[in-house]
Amino acid sequence: MTDPAVSVTPYWELTFDADGDADGRERDRWIEEVPRRGVRDLIVFTHGWNSDRSGATRLCSRFFEPLPELTPAARLGYVGVMWPSMRFSDEPIPDFPRSVAVDVAPEARPALGKNTRHALLEVFPGRATVVEQIARLLEQQPDEGASLEEFGRLVRLLVEVRPQGPQTSFAADTLAAGVPESDPEMLFGDTATACGEFAQALAEAENPGAATFALPRLWDGAHELLRQATYYAMKRRAGTVGERGLGRAIGRLAAAAPEVRVHLVGHSFGGRLVSFALRGLPPGVRTVKSVTLLQGAFSHYAFAARLPHDARASGVLDGQHNRIDGPLVCCYSRFDSALGTIYPLASRMAGDSRSVAADFDLGRALGAKWGAMGHDGVQGVPGTRTLTLAEALRTRLPVSGCVNVDAGAVVRRGGAPSGAHSDICHRELAQLVLAAGRVR
Repeated sequence: MTDPAVSVTPYWELTFDADGDADGRERDRWIEEVPRRGVRDLIVFTHGWNSDRSGATRLCSRFFEPLPELTPAARLGYVGVMWPSMRFSDEPIPDFPRSVAVDVAPEARPALGKNTRHALLEVFPGRATVVEQIARLLEQQPDEGASLEEFGRLVRLLVEVRPQGPQTSFAADTLAAGVPESDPEMLFGDTATACGEFAQALAEAENPGAATFALPRLWDGAHELLRQATYYAMKRRAGTVGERGLGRAIGRLAAAAPEVRVHLVGHSFGGRLVSFALRGLPPGVRTVKSVTLLQGAFSHYAFAARLPHDARASGVLDGQHNRIDGPLVCCYSRFDSALGTIYPLASRMAGDSRSVAADFDLGRALGAKWGAMGHDGVQGVPGTRTLTLAEALRTRLPVSGCVNVDAGAVVRRGGAPSGAHSDICHRELAQLVLAAGRVR
């Protein structure tokens, strides 16, 4: 049960595959041991993009570390949710050893580092030939015509799922007249156009405010297209695992130990996972006492009843925050360039062909429509309050509804291309989780 490398106890891990199926032995042992260990408040942390289990466990441990000292009288238990996602290894993680966080220097783009290539093989089993062909094109960088189109075809092939498989209905963050949004233009539009826009977005992220008149290197954009298509697949998986996996597991725990108070915490796509877990809760389950989203990598309109730019459209999680017997707290930071610049560009839907190549402020150009939770918080939900992190920690949080917390005071470190997206292991954010759940 308890990993000696983990900073807290009692600690459990719950493992799910890409379709949301649980490791049954882990789940059943967890449900049996939580009440037996006298746990009253269970903190469930879900990682976002992480390339291996050891890295995900290390992140859980780092985030959990301040909690026992902050609430010495509380009867806490801890869970790390493990699911098949990945991180490109050119993305730095603050406070983690460089050997863990990075294997390719930024100037080596667009070639794939060995760790990223290995991660692609792990999270997309059975696609080894496709991965090798993609890696070869990125290394050789042939002509930017037919070769780029072939690259786009291979990327689509890499991330596709079985037409009738469980994951097919979990990619959407919004619904138009009850119909899920279509696949993003980056997968089915013109590859060269997508690569050009990604290349310019990268240049802006690396040198904010510095206008450039040089033509973008399309193969730099091709590397980013692969990254974002991979993350699109992780986003789809997060919804699947949340609803079909974690939500059902919490329902089983509620049946066995209804007195245990559950607090869900999700980073990046893990925020999407714990949010979709609300949709997977059995009817009548009210044991989830708080949800805290850390740099959530999904649409800021996901919980909205209607979208301001389309009255016929709604968020796919419309009303699901009411399943929480407590607040939904969404942390955001302007220093998160992964969500402020790249995410809205990658999230454009097929049919929305407006180019942003001429815009230097890409976050402003696209953020209002395609913005992410971790960039500007929950949008479109009436009554949502907005606080600074200091305000949230010195006042009592609302007992229900959505609360946006500007965490930029601590979530501010990290280099290109993701900025501060992974800068989440802070004592203040651990305090916020306790405040949201009224854990004493």
